[in-house]
Amino acid sequence: MSLDKTYKQGVLFAVCAYVLWGIAPAYFKLIQHVAPTEILVHRIVWSFAFVCLIIFVSSSWHKVQHVFKQVLKLPLLLITSLLIAGNWLLFIWAINNDHMLDASLGYYINPLFNVLLGTLFLGERLRKMQWLAVGIAFSGVLVEIISFGSIPWVSLALAISFGFYGLLRKKINVDAISGLFIETLFLIPLALGYLVLVDVASFELFENRFDQTALLMAAGIVTTLPLLAFSAAAIRIPLSTLGFIQYIGPSLMLLMAVFVYDEVFAPEKAITFGLIWCALVVYSIDGYKNRNKR
Repeated sequence: MSLDKTYKQGVLFAVCAYVLWGIAPAYFKLIQHVAPTEILVHRIVWSFAFVCLIIFVSSSWHKVQHVFKQVLKLPLLLITSLLIAGNWLLFIWAINNDHMLDASLGYYINPLFNVLLGTLFLGERLRKMQWLAVGIAFSGVLVEIISFGSIPWVSLALAISFGFYGLLRKKINVDAISGLFIETLFLIPLALGYLVLVDVASFELFENRFDQTALLMAAGIVTTLPLLAFSAAAIRIPLSTLGFIQYIGPSLMLLMAVFVYDEVFAPEKAITFGLIWCALVVYSIDGYKNRNKR
């Protein structure tokens, strides 16, 4: 497969992932009466079941077996499983406690953190216009941080945890389905332990309403599809490019928070939103010019 085709596929996967993540809060609002830890357990259990189904239908067990033979990658996959579980839990808590704007800010900060990780650990180098785009985006995020009047810990924790998750998945370089299967496999004992120790009413599937049960089981699909798309993108395109495409997600969250869920949209947020999209335009123009030169 040519590098150009691989790059285009990576961009398409990334766009799909971030659009799905951007509208995911609407799903979690539907089940906000369920405790965040219970929702996390549902995400783990049903994601594992959904990934097993995908592997069975696609006859991909040999790929999973191949990853298990690469024993040096398994500890890293254990770390990524814990990172994504922590990120999931904090994201659910933020959405269901009316902190969607905090979550949005976290995923605005994350691309900047991705650029930093890419330059520090992957040897990626940015051109002048790309640095300009980073500077514009940083200015937009800085407006948000100053407007908080304090360090936004929720936002920073979301950005850092997902940033390191993306970095490690890129370094591990396993296919998306096998990687996610092993990650959820590592998390299953934690989920089952929680079910044993805590009386989880939402898992009494035959006693709950059908629509409630269906919504909770859908956590597997809502979780798995964008994560598979993200993992597929992470091994095809530079981390810095992946970071800028990520602005789609928080932009959708921001719009939903303000226009659907009536969170307060201060003037500072309008400035941030404008600067972020200016950065995207600059970065896109640079990418277009560079590809034409090649």
